[in-house]
Amino acid sequence: MLIKINGQEKRIESGLDLQTLLQIEGFADKKIATALNGTFVPRAAYDVTLLKDGDALEIVAPMQGG
Repeated sequence: MLIKINGQEKRIESGLDLQTLLQIEGFADKKIATALNGTFVPRAAYDVTLLKDGDALEIVAPMQGG
């Protein structure tokens, strides 16, 4: 199936949950925030959030600065 991650199309296997996708993409141990189709997804819900064809996922990391 095809989803968008940070605006880039990516083909993934069907039936993946968000937690598994983040592990595959190398984000498992990083401090990030996610939004699926414009809605914030809390970390506690990653393993029960199933991805569907056409979903748009945004992954952002906190920025430091001053």
